[in-house]
Formats: sequence, C-alpha cells, structure tokens
Amino acid sequence: MLQDRYETDKLFESILKLTNQMDPVLAEIDQLLEDEALYQLIRNDLAKRYPQTEQTGRNSTPVEVILRMLAVKRLYGLSYERTEYQVRDSLVLRQFCRIYFNEVPDDTTLMRWAGLIQPETLEHFNQRLTQLATQLKVTQGRKMRTDGTVVETNIHHPSDSSLLADSVRVLGRTLRRAKEVLEDRTDISQEVFRNRVRTVRRLARQVGEAMRKRGETAQEQGLQAYRKLVKATQQTIKQAQQVLPALQAMTGNEADRLTEVLETFIPRAEQVVSQTVRRVFQGEKVPAGEKIVSLFEPHSAIIRRNKARKPTECDVHCRL
Repeated sequence: MLQDRYETDKLFESILKLTNQMDPVLAEIDQLLEDEALYQLIRNDLAKRYPQTEQTGRNSTPVEVILRMLAVKRLYGLSYERTEYQVRDSLVLRQFCRIYFNEVPDDTTLMRWAGLIQPETLEHFNQRLTQLATQLKVTQGRKMRTDGTVVETNIHHPSDSSLLADSVRVLGRTLRRAKEVLEDRTDISQEVFRNRVRTVRRLARQVGEAMRKRGETAQEQGLQAYRKLVKATQQTIKQAQQVLPALQAMTGNEADRLTEVLETFIPRAEQVVSQTVRRVFQGEKVPAGEKIVSLFEPHSAIIRRNKARKPTECDVHCRL
C-alpha cells in the first residue's frame, strides 16, 4: 500500500511538471509549513475533538491537509466553500495541500476542524512563524505589523441606564437561582435575594423619557431617576457580594456555575456604576479604555465608521 502511495505521488509530480509549477510565494509557504513545531501546535488542538481521538475511531482528515487548506484560505481571502472548490480544481493547490489524487475535504469538514484551533495556539503559531522568518532573514524581527478588521457587535445601544438595568437583571436572575441552592441556609436573610428588576426597568424608562425632553425640569427629573437607578444597582451588587461567599463554600455543578457568573458580572456591574457616576454626575468624559459598553461583550468598543446611515458602531476587533 505504501508502494502504491509512492507511485501515485510520483505520477502526480510528473503530471504537475507537464502543466504549471507552484508560484514562488506558495513554494516558500510550502517550505515553512514543513516545520515540525508548527505541525504539532495544530495537531495538539485537533486531537482534542474527542477524548479518544488519537486511539480509536476511523481515520480522519490529515492534519497537514487541514493546515495547508487553511493557509490557502487565508492567503487568497477565500470562503470555506470557495477554498474547497479552488483546491479541487487546481493541481498546484492539490500538491501544496498534500491531497494529490485523493478526495478534497468539503467546506463543512474544514470549518469544523478550524473551529478547534484555539486563539492561544494561533498566537504561538505566529510567534513560531516570526522565528522562522528571522532565521531565514526574511525579516529582522524587531517590529511586526498585523492587519485586522472590525465586526459590528450584536448588542443593544449602550446607554448608561440600559447597562445599569442589564447589571441588575443578570445579578437578580442569578440571585433567584442561588436562593434555590441556598434554601437550607438559615443564616442568610431573605432580603439578600430581593429582586429589583421591575424597579430598575421603570427607572431606566423614566431616564430615557426625561433625557429626550428639553428644559431644566426634564433634565433634573432625569438626574433624580439616574440617582435612584444607580442606588438600586449598588444595592443589587451588595446583595450579590453577600451571597457569593456562601456559594463559594458549597460544592456541586450548580453552585460552581452560579459562583462563576457572580465572579464575572459583579466587577462589570461595578464598572458600569463607576462610569455612570463619573459621566452623569461628575460631568467627566470617561476614556474609552476605562469604559464598558456591554456586560456580555466586554471587549466591544465604540468606533466612528463615518457611514451615512450609521456613523457610530459598537465593534469588536478581529485579528486576521
């Protein structure tokens, strides 16, 4: 069988010589991807698809094929579907991807495998590529410039009042579930589990209505509603902080999950309160680096895109 594979590869190379050769850029990338360290980085992530991936099951798509097809996708800016088509249709890309006369993996297979590659792996992958480029004197390695794009985040308009309401809603919902877990604890007051969601929604609506009106009276009404809204949020944060130690002391999946939620959202809610106080009551212009525009997508940022219909968007940066 190995002899048959060897003869097939030699036949493929002979046919390729009679047609067209690999372009210089693709040839250099082909040599770089022969590096064992790069191969192992990707292999380690793909091997985690199932617990027994490396021991049992049918033969899967070779790692080197996946790695090289993803390289083709990035190099030419193709979609997964278009990558499958281009590789299937080109003898040069078939050789580059180590597919030869074999069947080309479909786009869904490639997408599924690509989703297993972790961000940390890509970071190490890029570092290794930089080392190889420095060794080959392609670059001196003192500076690196990366290209990137931004994608609009799927969040609502990030007003301070709506972020305060989101904070109370998330923490209040978690407190309600924590009450069921901690029902046997007699040392915890029932007041700690008080739900303020309805109050906060009403106050947030009052803030919105007042801020849309003109006049000093409307503005003062808006500030009063803001003060009540901030106070209700601070009280909810305090309740969550009182419940958190009790959850941390417990064992079980539900307690662990609720603990993780509170540990994640309490600091974010505190940041929302802080930026609201600074901006609304102190008149301070909060720097973008100290501002949170979504509890659920904390890495989002407000960016001026200068579009006609939507000049301002909340985007998240994506490295390419």
